[in-house]
Amino acid sequence: MTKPARILRTPFTVLVVAAVAALLSALTGPAAAQAAPRESRPVYSYDHAIRESVWVDTRLDGDADGRTDRVAVDIVRPAEPAQQGRRVPVIMDASPYYSCCGRGNESQKKTYDDHGRPVQFPLYYDNYFVPRGYATVLVDLAGTNRSDGCTDVGGRSDIGSAKAVIDWLGGRGHAYTARTGGTPVTADWSNGSTGMIGKSWDATIANGVAATGVKGLKTIVPIAGISSWYDYYFAQGAPLYDSGPDALADLVNSPDAHRRCAAVQKKLADGAPRSGDWTGLWTERDYVRHADKVRASVFMVHGMQDLNVRTRHAGQWWDALARHGVERKIWLSQTGHVDPFDFRRGEWVTTLHHWFDHYLRGYDNGIDRAPMADIERAPGTWSTDPQWPAPGTRTTTLRPRGGSAPGVGVLGTTKAPPGASAAFTDDPKLSEADWAARIDEPTPAKAGFSTAPLRAPLRLSGSGKVTVTATPSTTTAHLSAVLVDLGPDTIRNYAADGEGITTLGTRTCWGAGTPGDTGCFKETAADTRKVGYTVFSRGWADLGTYADPHKGRPLTPGKRYTLTLDLAASDHVVPAGHRLALIVAGTDAGLIDPPASTPKLTLDLSRTVARLPLTGGAPAFARATAGAPRHPAAAAPPAGIAPPRAISRMPAGG
Repeated sequence: MTKPARILRTPFTVLVVAAVAALLSALTGPAAAQAAPRESRPVYSYDHAIRESVWVDTRLDGDADGRTDRVAVDIVRPAEPAQQGRRVPVIMDASPYYSCCGRGNESQKKTYDDHGRPVQFPLYYDNYFVPRGYATVLVDLAGTNRSDGCTDVGGRSDIGSAKAVIDWLGGRGHAYTARTGGTPVTADWSNGSTGMIGKSWDATIANGVAATGVKGLKTIVPIAGISSWYDYYFAQGAPLYDSGPDALADLVNSPDAHRRCAAVQKKLADGAPRSGDWTGLWTERDYVRHADKVRASVFMVHGMQDLNVRTRHAGQWWDALARHGVERKIWLSQTGHVDPFDFRRGEWVTTLHHWFDHYLRGYDNGIDRAPMADIERAPGTWSTDPQWPAPGTRTTTLRPRGGSAPGVGVLGTTKAPPGASAAFTDDPKLSEADWAARIDEPTPAKAGFSTAPLRAPLRLSGSGKVTVTATPSTTTAHLSAVLVDLGPDTIRNYAADGEGITTLGTRTCWGAGTPGDTGCFKETAADTRKVGYTVFSRGWADLGTYADPHKGRPLTPGKRYTLTLDLAASDHVVPAGHRLALIVAGTDAGLIDPPASTPKLTLDLSRTVARLPLTGGAPAFARATAGAPRHPAAAAPPAGIAPPRAISRMPAGG
């Protein structure tokens, strides 16, 4: 039985055997169909795997030194298929972090022996998949570690350097045994099928390369990936960080790149003004606009409380892929910026294994027919949906109106009467946590609107929008809109250092290992906290972008402006007995930077609406709120999770 199992390793023979199995099934019954493989097995030696480094010519000259850049590519692949003249598929992670910052929960870096041969490949992809007949390829992005060129933060150099490696794996590029000179090397061991994977910046590169439509890229698995770099630094003109892409490039560039990349650094700084205006730099780094070119399937993973790479990135990328019919799957967790290996390890590795087997080896294992979405409902508790957003989800218009006290309003379907208003004064020291904790108090820094306690659960699935009509008292103003589940719950402590996980001292091993690359990793557990409310979706904007989301304008005090804020994608169930709330305020401390002034803003409630993705639509909202009594005033402010005061400025995986 061993010999036939090995014969089935190439995509061509997989297809042939599948066809033969189908014929035998028709002739002799279901038993004969079992000849087709459904899962790759660890039949190859990891100890004797081939470990090598090559430098791929990117055909770009990012550092303007008169020669094209070469990027370092470290490879580990099973020796047996090559000895038998058979080719293998590739799992590839292109990253800027292999020397500066590390990968994964333990910040692993690449290591090499005294002869420069690779020893440790960060993460578990090599340990688990190489014995199963895959090559693992780790690429140092241009300007990082052992590569030429300059980091340009998601631009032509970043994406082009990774794309060049896929071209080489498919026989369309050139590589050498050294960074300069060297002997030409071909990837005659590769079958031309590549899957890209990675977290954060690495995931972003996978998104960007897929958006080029490169031949041979069969699937991508972006974990907490950026889909448009503008949206990493700004939210509709409101700055999210007090730095730009030049600072990020400076962090990851190698010592050599620091010396030769001053011109690229200046271009990054000049092209990303802190005004928040859209420039050509952001157009180049917007992958959503090229979703129509994506040929690869997409398995997306994102934390719904990720305050680094915020879920707007997942939502807009997902929606764009859906419009163009891209095969896709999604996992949404309650964590922050965390890899699924560290919050759902066993299920993740099994699912990823089946995903790669199907899309890189052609195995009919049913993964393409499995539920599209896995969603974490409580720490460690998951539900599935056949599609996402959930079937039956409809954009439903909810309206805020005045209540029993100023700033303590009602959220429902009834439109506020003409002239109804609510006012607040921006206080940059306060955050969404401060607003939500005092939702039932007439505090001066927010306008809050909530339903009565629900009679039935209410699910929100997807991305929403809030349109506000506001009159500012100054020439600059920032706006925040957040959705809150008001009620007790136990959730992942996403604002803590582990962003929802605790790292334990014990280890488990995932695949084969060597002394230099054990494949063993620290176990994790959910870090949970009991809360009285949960903020589950957010949106921010500069009111000065009222006429054009890509360009801010000074405001005229006393003039009324209408602006629509995009809320981040989420999937949340507000249980019966809880209340759904919308809060509109100014600066969300720790999450956006304040404007130049501290304006008072007056909302025209008759022209302010929330368009939310409710599963079951308006009828579901009516059922959940029918006959529900108004809530009594809260006896004490409920506890929640305050967002971190300093969000990471680096989309890293460590």
